[in-house]
Amino acid sequence: MSASVTALRRSIRISAAISPTIAARLALSAFFRPGPKMAVHERDAATDLAGHRDYLRMDGRDVATYRWGAGDRTVLVLHGWQGRASQLAPLVRELVAAGYRVVSFDAPAHGASDGRRADISDWLDASAALARRYGGFEAVIGHCFGGLAALALARDDAAIRTVAVIAATSSPAGFLHEFSTMVELDDATRTEFERLFYARLGETQATALARYDAVARPLPDTTELLIVHDREDRRMPDAGSLRLHEAHGERARLIRTRGLGHTRVLSDDSVLDAVMAMKNGGVHAVDALEAVSAQIGSA
Repeated sequence: MSASVTALRRSIRISAAISPTIAARLALSAFFRPGPKMAVHERDAATDLAGHRDYLRMDGRDVATYRWGAGDRTVLVLHGWQGRASQLAPLVRELVAAGYRVVSFDAPAHGASDGRRADISDWLDASAALARRYGGFEAVIGHCFGGLAALALARDDAAIRTVAVIAATSSPAGFLHEFSTMVELDDATRTEFERLFYARLGETQATALARYDAVARPLPDTTELLIVHDREDRRMPDAGSLRLHEAHGERARLIRTRGLGHTRVLSDDSVLDAVMAMKNGGVHAVDALEAVSAQIGSA
């Protein structure tokens, strides 16, 4: 457990003894601050440099955007909380090699972008700006928090025919639960924290359910979904992914890895193969890929 989390727990516990509202406000402030920015990993530096970088101006902040490839079919890739676009470099390389144009951004308070706070509206606003710039997307791929944003985008845009989410969950409630557990909120503080969270987004719990929960409100019938989650993901357990798979029936496929955790899953060859199979051939291509893998494994 990091010293910063231990200190936050202590501060919240002391505040809760005075007022659950004060404690909830402290928790909310911490929740929306991603903390220190992730540096570009050495293995991803060449891909990061190869991207054409531009900027969006959002609420007084410069948001870094990226474009790779020159194809006329555009795929949006979305990093997660405390991540950055270069984190998806292995996937970017696969997509560009297959002839796609790939676009992304560093969310506010992440990577090369300005700011100290962020929430899901930032992912959605930046994605909408890139959709206007490039004429929309035929596929969206998201990791963790970016997966939640990918689901929200695709739910309202039937032109997005393929969605892949990696180490994600089906609604904001998953992130609220994990954060509340990490900082050990008591019941009264947790209730007030959740109320304040939805108010910050301009929502109630009911309206947020309708807008962001992909189990309560699944993707359009024409959209196919790939869900990838590691069974041993300690940062975001896979319960939400299991519900997401069940809610989408035969137009969804679930790949459950083991031993890759929350971030190494992004660069695993079998995961990259599954994402590319889904992008190029849909759910049946993923079935065929898994069948071949099973035959190899039993040989």
